[in-house]
Amino acid sequence: MKVLAQDLKNVPGLKELNLHMCGLKQDSLQGLDTALQHLAELRKLDISCNKEIGGGFKDSTAHLASLKNLEVLDLHQCCVTEEDMTVLSQVIPLLSSLQELNLSSNKNVGVSSHPLLGRLRFLPKLKSVAISNCGLREESFSSLAEAALHLPELEILDLSWNKCVGGNLKLLWGALKLATEIQVLRLSSCNLVAEDLALLTLLTQDGHLARLRKLDLSYNNNISDEGWVVFCQGLAVFKELAELDVSLRPSSCRDCGTWFSALLAALTKLPALAELGMQRWILMRQERFQSSSGSSPHAANFGSEKEDNLVTWRKRQVMAVHPDLHPGYVRACQSLGQPENPFIARVLREANKNDKM
Repeated sequence: MKVLAQDLKNVPGLKELNLHMCGLKQDSLQGLDTALQHLAELRKLDISCNKEIGGGFKDSTAHLASLKNLEVLDLHQCCVTEEDMTVLSQVIPLLSSLQELNLSSNKNVGVSSHPLLGRLRFLPKLKSVAISNCGLREESFSSLAEAALHLPELEILDLSWNKCVGGNLKLLWGALKLATEIQVLRLSSCNLVAEDLALLTLLTQDGHLARLRKLDLSYNNNISDEGWVVFCQGLAVFKELAELDVSLRPSSCRDCGTWFSALLAALTKLPALAELGMQRWILMRQERFQSSSGSSPHAANFGSEKEDNLVTWRKRQVMAVHPDLHPGYVRACQSLGQPENPFIARVLREANKNDKM
Protein backbone atom coordinates (compact mmCIF):
# COMPACT_ATOMS: atom_id res chain seq x y z
CA MET A 1 0.00 0.00 0.00
CA LYS A 2 2.89 2.36 0.67
CA VAL A 3 4.14 1.88 -2.90
CA LEU A 4 0.64 2.47 -4.29
CA ALA A 5 0.26 5.57 -2.16
CA GLN A 6 3.46 6.97 -3.65
CA ASP A 7 2.24 6.27 -7.17
CA LEU A 8 -1.12 7.89 -6.53
CA LYS A 9 0.62 11.20 -5.96
CA ASN A 10 1.41 11.21 -9.66
CA VAL A 11 -2.23 10.99 -10.81
CA PRO A 12 -3.88 14.07 -9.29
CA GLY A 13 -6.71 13.86 -11.84
CA LEU A 14 -7.82 10.39 -10.71
CA LYS A 15 -11.61 10.13 -10.60
CA GLU A 16 -12.16 6.61 -9.20
CA LEU A 17 -10.19 4.50 -6.73
CA ASN A 18 -11.40 0.91 -6.24
CA LEU A 19 -9.72 -1.08 -3.48
CA HIS A 20 -12.58 -3.52 -2.93
CA MET A 21 -11.48 -6.75 -1.22
CA CYS A 22 -7.77 -5.97 -1.50
CA GLY A 23 -6.72 -7.36 1.86
CA LEU A 24 -6.05 -3.93 3.31
CA LYS A 25 -5.06 -3.69 6.96
CA GLN A 26 -5.17 -0.91 9.52
CA ASP A 27 -1.76 0.48 8.56
CA SER A 28 -2.84 0.48 4.91
CA LEU A 29 -5.34 3.21 5.73
CA GLN A 30 -2.57 5.52 6.86
CA GLY A 31 -0.84 5.26 3.50
CA LEU A 32 -4.14 5.72 1.70
CA ASP A 33 -5.00 8.80 3.71
CA THR A 34 -1.64 10.32 2.83
CA ALA A 35 -2.36 9.76 -0.86
CA LEU A 36 -5.84 11.31 -0.64
CA GLN A 37 -4.40 14.77 -0.14
CA HIS A 38 -3.20 14.61 -3.75
CA LEU A 39 -6.51 13.37 -5.20
CA ALA A 40 -8.69 16.45 -5.09
CA GLU A 41 -10.63 15.33 -8.20
CA LEU A 42 -11.60 11.93 -6.78
CA ARG A 43 -15.29 11.11 -7.36
CA LYS A 44 -15.52 7.50 -6.11
CA LEU A 45 -13.72 5.74 -3.27
CA ASP A 46 -14.41 2.05 -2.65
CA ILE A 47 -12.53 0.31 0.17
CA SER A 48 -15.29 -2.20 0.92
CA CYS A 49 -14.84 -5.81 2.07
CA ASN A 50 -11.51 -5.16 3.74
CA LYS A 51 -12.38 -6.60 7.14
CA GLU A 52 -8.98 -6.00 8.74
CA ILE A 53 -9.07 -2.22 8.39
CA GLY A 54 -11.58 -1.98 11.23
CA GLY A 55 -10.11 0.16 13.98
CA GLY A 56 -7.82 2.02 11.59
CA PHE A 57 -10.11 4.92 10.65
CA LYS A 58 -9.52 6.75 13.91
CA ASP A 59 -5.96 7.59 12.85
CA SER A 60 -6.38 7.77 9.08
CA THR A 61 -9.09 10.20 7.98
CA ALA A 62 -7.29 13.53 8.15
CA HIS A 63 -7.52 14.05 4.39
CA LEU A 64 -10.77 12.21 3.64
CA ALA A 65 -12.78 15.26 4.60
CA SER A 66 -10.90 17.33 2.02
CA LEU A 67 -12.41 15.36 -0.88
CA LYS A 68 -14.97 18.00 -1.75
CA ASN A 69 -15.79 16.35 -5.10
CA LEU A 70 -16.32 12.85 -3.72
CA GLU A 71 -19.70 11.49 -4.85
CA VAL A 72 -19.49 7.79 -3.91
CA LEU A 73 -18.12 6.30 -0.67
CA ASP A 74 -18.36 2.55 -0.15
CA LEU A 75 -17.33 1.23 3.27
CA HIS A 76 -19.52 -1.86 3.45
CA GLN A 77 -18.17 -4.84 5.38
CA CYS A 78 -15.15 -3.06 6.83
CA CYS A 79 -15.73 -4.08 10.46
CA VAL A 80 -15.71 -0.47 11.65
CA THR A 81 -15.34 -0.13 15.40
CA GLU A 82 -17.01 2.31 17.77
CA GLU A 83 -13.81 4.38 17.74
CA ASP A 84 -13.99 4.45 13.95
CA MET A 85 -17.59 5.65 14.20
CA THR A 86 -16.49 8.54 16.36
CA VAL A 87 -14.25 9.79 13.57
CA LEU A 88 -16.54 8.92 10.66
CA SER A 89 -19.40 10.79 12.36
CA GLN A 90 -17.29 13.92 12.11
CA VAL A 91 -15.81 13.37 8.65
CA ILE A 92 -18.56 11.96 6.44
CA PRO A 93 -20.98 14.90 6.98
CA LEU A 94 -18.27 17.19 5.54
CA LEU A 95 -18.32 15.45 2.15
CA SER A 96 -20.66 18.02 0.64
CA SER A 97 -20.86 16.43 -2.83
CA LEU A 98 -21.61 12.91 -1.61
CA GLN A 99 -24.41 11.15 -3.53
CA GLU A 100 -23.97 7.48 -2.61
CA LEU A 101 -23.05 6.09 0.81
CA ASN A 102 -22.78 2.38 1.61
CA LEU A 103 -22.19 1.42 5.24
CA SER A 104 -23.80 -2.03 5.05
CA SER A 105 -22.64 -4.99 7.14
CA ASN A 106 -20.98 -2.85 9.78
CA LYS A 107 -22.73 -3.70 13.04
CA ASN A 108 -21.35 -0.74 14.96
CA VAL A 109 -23.17 1.68 12.68
CA GLY A 110 -26.39 0.76 14.42
CA VAL A 111 -25.19 0.35 17.97
CA SER A 112 -22.77 3.26 18.19
CA SER A 113 -23.78 6.20 20.34
CA HIS A 114 -22.17 8.55 17.83
CA PRO A 115 -24.77 10.31 15.66
CA LEU A 116 -23.51 9.53 12.15
CA LEU A 117 -26.94 8.60 10.81
CA GLY A 118 -28.50 11.74 12.24
CA ARG A 119 -25.80 13.87 10.64
CA LEU A 120 -26.61 12.62 7.15
CA ARG A 121 -29.01 15.57 7.06
CA PHE A 122 -25.99 17.70 6.17
CA LEU A 123 -25.61 15.80 2.88
CA PRO A 124 -28.64 16.98 0.87
CA LYS A 125 -27.26 15.59 -2.41
CA LEU A 126 -27.46 11.99 -1.19
CA LYS A 127 -29.28 9.79 -3.70
CA SER A 128 -28.43 6.35 -2.30
CA VAL A 129 -28.10 5.22 1.32
CA ALA A 130 -27.34 1.57 2.06
CA ILE A 131 -27.24 0.50 5.70
CA SER A 132 -28.26 -3.13 5.33
CA ASN A 133 -27.35 -5.46 8.19
CA CYS A 134 -26.04 -2.70 10.43
CA GLY A 135 -27.71 -3.80 13.65
CA LEU A 136 -29.89 -0.71 13.83
CA ARG A 137 -31.67 -0.07 17.07
CA GLU A 138 -34.81 1.97 17.45
CA GLU A 139 -32.79 5.02 18.50
CA SER A 140 -30.44 4.89 15.53
CA PHE A 141 -33.33 4.12 13.17
CA SER A 142 -35.17 7.15 14.51
CA SER A 143 -32.08 9.30 13.91
CA LEU A 144 -31.91 8.07 10.33
CA ALA A 145 -35.60 8.78 9.80
CA GLU A 146 -35.19 12.35 11.01
CA ALA A 147 -32.15 12.86 8.78
CA ALA A 148 -34.04 11.48 5.77
CA LEU A 149 -36.44 14.41 6.03
CA HIS A 150 -33.57 16.53 4.72
CA LEU A 151 -32.64 14.28 1.78
CA PRO A 152 -34.93 15.47 -1.03
CA GLU A 153 -32.97 13.72 -3.79
CA LEU A 154 -32.99 10.26 -2.20
CA GLU A 155 -33.59 7.55 -4.83
CA ILE A 156 -32.37 4.36 -3.14
CA LEU A 157 -32.84 3.33 0.49
CA ASP A 158 -31.67 -0.08 1.71
CA LEU A 159 -32.64 -0.99 5.26
CA SER A 160 -32.59 -4.76 4.81
CA TRP A 161 -31.65 -7.11 7.65
CA ASN A 162 -32.31 -4.55 10.37
CA LYS A 163 -34.90 -6.19 12.60
CA CYS A 164 -35.89 -3.03 14.43
CA VAL A 165 -37.58 -1.68 11.30
CA GLY A 166 -40.44 -4.13 11.82
CA GLY A 167 -43.30 -2.38 13.59
CA ASN A 168 -41.43 0.92 13.41
CA LEU A 169 -41.71 1.80 9.74
CA LYS A 170 -44.01 4.60 10.87
CA LEU A 171 -40.87 6.47 11.91
CA LEU A 172 -40.12 6.87 8.20
CA TRP A 173 -43.61 8.18 7.41
CA GLY A 174 -42.55 11.81 7.06
CA ALA A 175 -39.42 11.01 5.06
CA LEU A 176 -41.23 8.73 2.62
CA LYS A 177 -43.89 11.38 2.05
CA LEU A 178 -41.17 13.85 1.05
CA ALA A 179 -39.08 11.35 -0.93
CA THR A 180 -40.57 12.18 -4.32
CA GLU A 181 -37.57 10.73 -6.17
CA ILE A 182 -37.31 7.38 -4.41
CA GLN A 183 -37.16 4.48 -6.87
CA VAL A 184 -35.72 1.59 -4.83
CA LEU A 185 -36.84 0.56 -1.34
CA ARG A 186 -35.29 -2.58 0.16
CA LEU A 187 -36.84 -3.93 3.36
CA SER A 188 -35.79 -7.58 3.19
CA SER A 189 -35.68 -9.47 6.49
CA CYS A 190 -36.78 -6.50 8.58
CA ASN A 191 -39.39 -8.32 10.69
CA LEU A 192 -42.13 -6.30 9.01
CA VAL A 193 -45.70 -6.73 10.24
CA ALA A 194 -49.12 -6.03 8.73
CA GLU A 195 -49.11 -2.45 10.06
CA ASP A 196 -45.95 -1.70 8.10
CA LEU A 197 -47.54 -2.84 4.83
CA ALA A 198 -50.63 -0.82 5.65
CA LEU A 199 -48.40 2.23 6.01
CA LEU A 200 -46.93 1.68 2.53
CA THR A 201 -50.43 1.32 1.14
CA LEU A 202 -51.58 4.57 2.73
CA LEU A 203 -48.57 6.39 1.33
CA THR A 204 -49.32 5.23 -2.20
CA GLN A 205 -52.99 6.06 -1.91
CA ASP A 206 -52.01 9.59 -0.94
CA GLY A 207 -49.88 9.88 -4.10
CA HIS A 208 -46.48 9.23 -2.53
CA LEU A 209 -43.85 6.72 -3.74
CA ALA A 210 -45.20 7.29 -7.23
CA ARG A 211 -41.82 6.67 -8.90
CA LEU A 212 -41.00 3.48 -7.02
CA ARG A 213 -39.55 0.84 -9.39
CA LYS A 214 -38.11 -1.80 -7.06
CA LEU A 215 -39.66 -2.95 -3.78
CA ASP A 216 -38.07 -5.77 -1.79
CA LEU A 217 -40.28 -7.18 0.98
CA SER A 218 -38.72 -10.64 1.00
CA TYR A 219 -37.98 -12.74 4.11
CA ASN A 220 -40.62 -11.01 6.23
CA ASN A 221 -42.42 -14.12 7.46
CA ASN A 222 -44.34 -12.37 10.24
CA ILE A 223 -46.73 -10.54 7.92
CA SER A 224 -50.24 -11.94 8.29
CA ASP A 225 -52.49 -12.92 5.39
CA GLU A 226 -54.65 -9.91 6.25
CA GLY A 227 -51.61 -7.68 5.90
CA TRP A 228 -50.83 -9.08 2.47
CA VAL A 229 -54.47 -8.62 1.40
CA VAL A 230 -54.44 -4.91 2.26
CA PHE A 231 -51.10 -4.44 0.52
CA CYS A 232 -52.09 -6.28 -2.67
CA GLN A 233 -55.39 -4.44 -2.90
CA GLY A 234 -53.46 -1.18 -3.08
CA LEU A 235 -50.64 -2.51 -5.24
CA ALA A 236 -52.09 -1.23 -8.52
CA VAL A 237 -51.17 2.32 -7.53
CA PHE A 238 -47.47 1.52 -8.12
CA LYS A 239 -47.70 2.28 -11.84
CA GLU A 240 -43.92 2.34 -12.39
CA LEU A 241 -43.14 -0.75 -10.31
CA ALA A 242 -40.85 -3.09 -12.27
CA GLU A 243 -39.65 -5.49 -9.55
CA LEU A 244 -41.44 -6.84 -6.49
CA ASP A 245 -40.14 -9.55 -4.18
CA VAL A 246 -42.31 -11.12 -1.47
CA SER A 247 -40.35 -14.39 -1.15
CA LEU A 248 -40.14 -16.29 2.11
CA ARG A 249 -36.97 -17.34 3.91
CA PRO A 250 -35.14 -20.37 2.46
CA SER A 251 -35.88 -22.40 5.58
CA SER A 252 -39.65 -21.94 5.42
CA CYS A 253 -42.71 -22.34 3.23
CA ARG A 254 -46.31 -21.20 3.62
CA ASP A 255 -49.67 -21.53 1.92
CA CYS A 256 -50.85 -18.55 -0.07
CA GLY A 257 -53.92 -16.96 1.45
CA THR A 258 -56.74 -14.97 -0.06
CA TRP A 259 -54.27 -12.19 -0.84
CA PHE A 260 -53.12 -14.10 -3.93
CA SER A 261 -56.37 -13.26 -5.73
CA ALA A 262 -55.82 -9.58 -4.97
CA LEU A 263 -52.26 -9.87 -6.26
CA LEU A 264 -53.39 -11.38 -9.57
CA ALA A 265 -55.99 -8.65 -9.98
CA ALA A 266 -53.32 -6.00 -9.40
CA LEU A 267 -51.02 -7.52 -12.02
CA THR A 268 -53.37 -6.45 -14.78
CA LYS A 269 -52.81 -2.84 -13.72
CA LEU A 270 -49.00 -2.90 -13.47
CA PRO A 271 -47.74 -2.26 -17.02
CA ALA A 272 -44.08 -1.88 -16.00
CA LEU A 273 -43.80 -5.07 -13.92
CA ALA A 274 -40.95 -7.27 -15.18
CA GLU A 275 -40.11 -9.44 -12.15
CA LEU A 276 -42.15 -10.91 -9.32
CA GLY A 277 -40.42 -12.99 -6.65
CA MET A 278 -42.65 -15.41 -4.68
CA GLN A 279 -40.22 -18.13 -3.71
CA ARG A 280 -41.41 -20.75 -1.20
CA TRP A 281 -45.07 -19.72 -1.27
CA ILE A 282 -47.30 -22.77 -1.82
CA LEU A 283 -50.20 -22.27 -4.22
CA MET A 284 -53.04 -24.68 -3.48
CA ARG A 285 -55.25 -26.26 -6.14
CA GLN A 286 -58.30 -24.29 -5.11
CA GLU A 287 -56.53 -21.06 -6.02
CA ARG A 288 -57.77 -21.08 -9.61
CA PHE A 289 -59.42 -18.41 -11.65
CA GLN A 290 -62.82 -17.66 -10.19
CA SER A 291 -65.69 -15.54 -11.42
CA SER A 292 -67.70 -13.33 -9.15
CA SER A 293 -70.95 -11.49 -10.05
CA GLY A 294 -70.23 -11.93 -13.74
CA SER A 295 -66.81 -10.34 -13.58
CA SER A 296 -63.76 -11.91 -15.16
CA PRO A 297 -61.71 -14.31 -13.02
CA HIS A 298 -58.60 -12.92 -11.41
CA ALA A 299 -57.00 -15.66 -9.36
CA ALA A 300 -54.71 -18.39 -10.56
CA ASN A 301 -53.27 -21.75 -9.59
CA PHE A 302 -49.52 -21.82 -10.10
CA GLY A 303 -48.87 -25.17 -8.49
CA SER A 304 -50.01 -28.12 -6.47
CA GLU A 305 -50.42 -28.93 -2.80
CA LYS A 306 -47.15 -30.88 -2.78
CA GLU A 307 -44.96 -28.13 -4.10
CA ASP A 308 -42.89 -26.46 -1.43
CA ASN A 309 -41.37 -23.61 -3.30
CA LEU A 310 -42.44 -21.30 -6.02
CA VAL A 311 -42.52 -18.71 -7.90
CA THR A 312 -39.99 -16.29 -9.32
CA TRP A 313 -41.31 -14.77 -12.48
CA ARG A 314 -38.49 -13.92 -14.83
CA LYS A 315 -38.21 -13.83 -18.57
CA ARG A 316 -38.30 -17.39 -19.87
CA GLN A 317 -38.46 -18.82 -16.31
CA VAL A 318 -41.80 -20.06 -14.94
CA MET A 319 -42.55 -23.02 -12.70
CA ALA A 320 -45.71 -25.15 -12.90
CA VAL A 321 -48.23 -22.64 -14.19
CA HIS A 322 -51.81 -23.81 -14.66
CA PRO A 323 -52.66 -24.06 -18.40
CA ASP A 324 -55.80 -21.93 -18.04
CA LEU A 325 -53.87 -18.96 -16.65
CA HIS A 326 -53.11 -17.03 -19.85
CA PRO A 327 -56.66 -17.09 -21.30
CA GLY A 328 -58.02 -16.06 -17.92
CA TYR A 329 -55.49 -13.25 -17.69
CA VAL A 330 -56.58 -11.98 -21.12
CA ARG A 331 -60.23 -12.06 -20.08
CA ALA A 332 -59.45 -10.19 -16.89
CA CYS A 333 -57.63 -7.45 -18.82
CA GLN A 334 -60.51 -7.13 -21.29
CA SER A 335 -63.08 -6.93 -18.52
CA LEU A 336 -61.14 -4.21 -16.71
CA GLY A 337 -60.37 -2.31 -19.89
CA GLN A 338 -56.65 -2.64 -19.20
CA PRO A 339 -53.96 -3.45 -21.79
CA GLU A 340 -52.03 -6.68 -21.35
CA ASN A 341 -48.59 -6.45 -19.81
CA PRO A 342 -46.40 -7.87 -22.64
CA PHE A 343 -43.99 -9.49 -20.20
CA ILE A 344 -46.69 -11.25 -18.19
CA ALA A 345 -48.57 -12.36 -21.32
CA ARG A 346 -45.41 -13.85 -22.86
CA VAL A 347 -44.49 -15.66 -19.64
CA LEU A 348 -47.93 -17.20 -19.32
CA ARG A 349 -48.03 -18.30 -22.95
CA GLU A 350 -44.66 -20.01 -22.55
CA ALA A 351 -45.84 -21.62 -19.33
CA ASN A 352 -48.89 -23.02 -21.12
CA LYS A 353 -46.64 -24.58 -23.74
CA ASN A 354 -44.37 -26.10 -21.11
CA ASP A 355 -47.36 -27.51 -19.23
CA LYS A 356 -48.57 -29.35 -22.36
CA MET A 357 -45.17 -30.90 -23.09
